[in-house]
Amino acid sequence: MQDDFETFELLHETHEFPCPYLFKAIGKDESDFVAQVLAAVRTVVGEEIEPPFNLRKSRNKKHVSVSIEPTVDGPAQVVAIYDNLKVIDGLVMLL
Repeated sequence: MQDDFETFELLHETHEFPCPYLFKAIGKDESDFVAQVLAAVRTVVGEEIEPPFNLRKSRNKKHVSVSIEPTVDGPAQVVAIYDNLKVIDGLVMLL
């Protein structure tokens, strides 16, 4: 697994910050999964309103995909958002 320095370097090489960054969280379509995803991002970027996002439910309605694209200031914010998203109850996949 990459250490933080390698992760930060890769993000700097592939993005020009500040920039929009797409996160996608897929999880169980339960009571507050979507709200938790939005809050996990909002707390790091410091916005009072949610950044642009889209929802897509699975065919069987058991899962939901949340695609959210906040503007991030740098690699530290990207990593912090991923760290917040990883601990959400019901998370199945994170892209």
